[in-house]
Amino acid sequence: MEDRHIRSIVIVGGGTAGWMTAAALARVVGTARCSIRLVESEEIGTVGVGEATIPAIHDFNRRLGIDEAAFMRETGATFKLGIEFVNWRRHGDVYMHPFGSYGRDMNGVSFHHYWTRRRLAGDPADFAEYCLARVAAKLGRFAYPTDDRSSVYSTYAYAFHLDASRYAQFLRRLAESLGVVRTEGRVVAAQLRASDGHIDHVVLDGGEAISGELFIDCSGFRGVLIEQALHTGYTEWQHWLPCDSALALPTRNVGTMLPHTRAIAHRAGWQWRIPLQHRTGNGHVFSSAHMKCEEAADLLGRHVEGRALAEPRLLRFVPGKRNRMWNRNCVAIGLSGGFLEPLESTSIFLIQAAIMKLLEFFPDRDFCSPDIRAFNDSLSQVFDEVRNFVILHYKATERDDSEFWRYCRNMVVPDELDYRMRLFRERGVASHRKGELFIEANWVAVYVGQGIVPEAYDPRADCLGAEDLRVRLAEMRAHVRKAAVAMSGHDAVLSRCCAAPDEVD
Repeated sequence: MEDRHIRSIVIVGGGTAGWMTAAALARVVGTARCSIRLVESEEIGTVGVGEATIPAIHDFNRRLGIDEAAFMRETGATFKLGIEFVNWRRHGDVYMHPFGSYGRDMNGVSFHHYWTRRRLAGDPADFAEYCLARVAAKLGRFAYPTDDRSSVYSTYAYAFHLDASRYAQFLRRLAESLGVVRTEGRVVAAQLRASDGHIDHVVLDGGEAISGELFIDCSGFRGVLIEQALHTGYTEWQHWLPCDSALALPTRNVGTMLPHTRAIAHRAGWQWRIPLQHRTGNGHVFSSAHMKCEEAADLLGRHVEGRALAEPRLLRFVPGKRNRMWNRNCVAIGLSGGFLEPLESTSIFLIQAAIMKLLEFFPDRDFCSPDIRAFNDSLSQVFDEVRNFVILHYKATERDDSEFWRYCRNMVVPDELDYRMRLFRERGVASHRKGELFIEANWVAVYVGQGIVPEAYDPRADCLGAEDLRVRLAEMRAHVRKAAVAMSGHDAVLSRCCAAPDEVD
């Protein structure tokens, strides 16, 4: 029987997406029977800035056998317990989307229903006081979670702030040690086969032709293969996500490194603040239809802390997704497959999701159509779900101080999101799909933080007497606070476990 295994893979583009893909394929598929070649040009810059992640990155790093302490030292990483949102509901309002649960479910009923019962009865206790990740992050504390489900220290997870460029370099060394071959050069053309329209080879600016059987497009927004060669098409979401520009600006660290990302809403967008060990990543995501670049740069410069280490770098983008992320023998991973602004730190996760799905549906040379369709349907759904979660932050606002925020407040959102918002407001039900990235705790944190609070609760929450419920919730708040205070300072944990070499970019 003829061997139909893929024998050669060509990855076009490096950066975070390219080297994550190369390292994963080399680790799982191997290079003994299948050559893996990555083509990138040092002349082409990458988007890589200070990058915030979500806890799913642990799964990817573990699959590659990466030592966490070494990874953190090499990338200048810090710990992350959540994202703090400032000025999103209204000016001066602050809440956090933490990587942890709130309170404790009782009698099979989610905790937020008990909190709602107490709130409707006049209890002013802040929902945030019941989440250890939230309280610890605000105090600048960190401790590794435990597997002991009876402990409050098992109620949260953590992710990282990291230097995306250094992460790519770290993965490049791993991938090359596993047999991946890097080629310096710029891809200027792709030759398609007349028989089936598949890519036969790519051509570099120096004239070299590189053949392959499976091509991975990690060329960024340009989509050199998936769009320029295969004309796959792109679905835009700018009517729901009007921001289309970002200015990135690194600064020198000032003060302690808090274990959370900050997303600060401004007049026509928002500003990120990502603390790394060797610098702080800052950026201003904004709508060019509502703010000029010069004004956006001035606003960013006035709201950063510490001395700037470079000039602001402008990035332009169109939020949306490729109509098919796998077309013929080409798979688009990273920005070539789609883009969602990094409000919920999902950029690296979307790369990871595409890689994991490719490994799940890894083809042979026949390129089975049902597998390709399953890959595309699955990734498309992931993008849609993350998109809806990001839209929620813009739609659920009381701000009317600018044309931008008035537009967001009044825009018609996707039907699925509208249904979820109404369901939570009317009944306290946080609907989500099984296997979805963002689960009940995530949705509830943002709903409540943005001012969507339930008008009713699950009647089963009445199973406890009023005084019994009051005492239990007070004990939960005290327990969370005591546990957070007992943690070490975030800076101290970094120094003890994974300090990066002293340097400034």
